[in-house]
Amino acid sequence: MSQIYIEYQFTVNPLQPGTEILIAELGYAGFESFVENEEGVKAYIQKDEWKKEMLNDIQILASEEFTIDFTFSEIEQVNWNAEWEKNFEAIEVDGKCIVRAPFHEKANLPYEIVIEPKMSFGTGHHETTFMMLQHILENDFKDKHVLDMGCGTAVLAILAEMRGANKLDAIDIDPWCFENSEENVERNNCKHITVGLGDASLLSEKKYDVIIANINRNILLNDMATYRACLEKGGELYLSGFYTEDLPIITECCNKLGFTYVDNKERNNWVAAKFRI
Repeated sequence: MSQIYIEYQFTVNPLQPGTEILIAELGYAGFESFVENEEGVKAYIQKDEWKKEMLNDIQILASEEFTIDFTFSEIEQVNWNAEWEKNFEAIEVDGKCIVRAPFHEKANLPYEIVIEPKMSFGTGHHETTFMMLQHILENDFKDKHVLDMGCGTAVLAILAEMRGANKLDAIDIDPWCFENSEENVERNNCKHITVGLGDASLLSEKKYDVIIANINRNILLNDMATYRACLEKGGELYLSGFYTEDLPIITECCNKLGFTYVDNKERNNWVAAKFRI
């Protein structure tokens, strides 16, 4: 029996960063799949999970900075891989790392990550993932015990292992992301990554040298004390999934728990910040 989906077709002006912000907010609201195009983006959610009023919580739709129109319709199950093969492009990060699909040609770069083009969040296209990849490239991960929280495709954990981390947990609450992460870990011949299905409740009595969390502001704030309890003294915390205007409240929360702000990256109003305990 085919799964029924609701397909939204969004027209976004200006296209960027409007489309990226819209995709992130829709993803947090429960939309599971996205296909960008020249006018904006198509977004998909299973009919069983859909409510018409759920768009009331999408902040960018009320923003005066963007003009966004949309239509929606009911469709049969989409062939995600076929859609991605038409739209997925390889992503190069600072001339050091490439995130590509199996059908792309190999690149002569120090780090090459192959991600099956399914619809899990975390291909490197989104600003938050791109900046977190930059952080991993710029910092020392040799022999570190690392947590990739909200792992999506596990692309961050995969690069962290390539950078020398020798024990890693990659955790996501979404079963699709969990399965996709396991596939990608195997595809990239990673030997030290354990993929877990769940939320911060899985972290009880765990200890890490580095925690990477690319989720969203509210979940980060809610789980910050858990991250603090899991982080070894001298450990590093990398956070993303929030906007520039959210950095002060994230920093305040971290400071209250004993973290020290180190620096942050910004890309199209998104932030990836580094803290140390």
